[in-house]
Amino acid sequence: MSVQAGSESEAQTPQRSLGTAAARNLATTTKSAPQMQEITSRWLLKALPWVSVQGGTYRVNRRLSYSVGNGVVEFVKTGTQVQVIPAELGELPLLRDYEDLDVLGELAQRCRQVDFEAGQELTSFGSPSDEVFLLAHGRIDQIGPGPYGDDAVLRTVADGAYFGEDALVDEESIWEYTARAATPGTALTLSRQDFQLLADRVPSLREHLDRVRAMPAQRTNKYGEAEIDLSAGHQGEAVLPGTFVDYEARPREYELSIAQTVLRVHTRVADLYNQPMNQTEQQLRLTVEALRERQEHEMLNNRDFGLLHNADYDQRIQPHDGGPTPDDMDQLLSMRRGSKLFLAHPKAIAAFGRECNKRGIHPETVDVDGTRVTTWRGVPIFPSNKIPISDARTTSILCMRTGEDEQGVIGLHQPGIPDEIEPSLSVRFMGISEQAIISYLVTAYFSAAVLVPDALGVLENVEIGRWR
Repeated sequence: MSVQAGSESEAQTPQRSLGTAAARNLATTTKSAPQMQEITSRWLLKALPWVSVQGGTYRVNRRLSYSVGNGVVEFVKTGTQVQVIPAELGELPLLRDYEDLDVLGELAQRCRQVDFEAGQELTSFGSPSDEVFLLAHGRIDQIGPGPYGDDAVLRTVADGAYFGEDALVDEESIWEYTARAATPGTALTLSRQDFQLLADRVPSLREHLDRVRAMPAQRTNKYGEAEIDLSAGHQGEAVLPGTFVDYEARPREYELSIAQTVLRVHTRVADLYNQPMNQTEQQLRLTVEALRERQEHEMLNNRDFGLLHNADYDQRIQPHDGGPTPDDMDQLLSMRRGSKLFLAHPKAIAAFGRECNKRGIHPETVDVDGTRVTTWRGVPIFPSNKIPISDARTTSILCMRTGEDEQGVIGLHQPGIPDEIEPSLSVRFMGISEQAIISYLVTAYFSAAVLVPDALGVLENVEIGRWR
């Protein structure tokens, strides 16, 4: 009872000093600059060497190479039924440059769907080969005899790959490996019998195959480039071979891409509300940050020049056990000289860390601009949340060599443009509307180029949800 009486007495006591709520009316608050969650480290933009592109176009001149059709085949899925897109059959070496979509459509209809389980063998080493496999989904290990008598994984293929294409025209072909499913999946098969029946009936397809068979074998090096004739180890007055270096007749050209927006600020805001921070400057700062974030996203994901879509098919590999293991990272490194960096989603880096923990491995770190970055074999692994994660919780890890002098991956921009506030980024005044709104055109020009195919490699279909 005494406590209650005391509380009532305190409640009736009059206020003896100014309260904080009223005091704040006379106080000057200390404010932060506007904050933004979208801002990331943008390591790709920092790590790439940037090349100035005059005229807005960068041409990549390469030594002549002969394409053998190593592309990715795409499919459409309706319920449980999978069909190959007819035009995608042109990725097969035999059908490269064959453009009759009606015939390709009939070939697509003759493909038979095969659903397989993990561990199932689709082909057997040494057995006759009479069909081509088009892998719609899943991962398959191609296993052959190793140098010491045991089995070895010669190659791992995944979504969009094909194998056994020689069987369509070679009646004596055999399987040089056992194709064993590492995961459940779906493939389409096209038999030699169905292919030959259609070729016998359609003159244009038969003539195309005759042209392919009649083409002389091109003398190339192991990279597919036209060979340069040389002589070495000779003595005396040997007749030296004559040669020349041929170039691609139609080299690829990269036009600078663009990211733009119109920033609008009301004149009343710009005139009256500029203390202690300039409203226009803060609006512009955040807009530029968003534009740079979009730039990095496009440089990774744009279907025309994005790095994820421009990695050569021969430079794409699959993890041997789903997760990104040290062995997979070693294989990715071994595919090129002078690798400068890995780029991976933060969750993929965490998954790699778990795989290292299982093996008792502790990757080193290195200081990059004041940030500790994990490395593998001395190559830093930079994080980027712009690399997508699929619905199946898989992602990709990129490894690249950078620099124009190293024939690597480079960024493209054009500094010195009008009204520039950062290299290749401009802000232009567009006027004031009848509603007293000031408009500024904010523009960034950029692109990325892979100078030679082995400058960029990708470890695809990396599982990031494994915890065991």
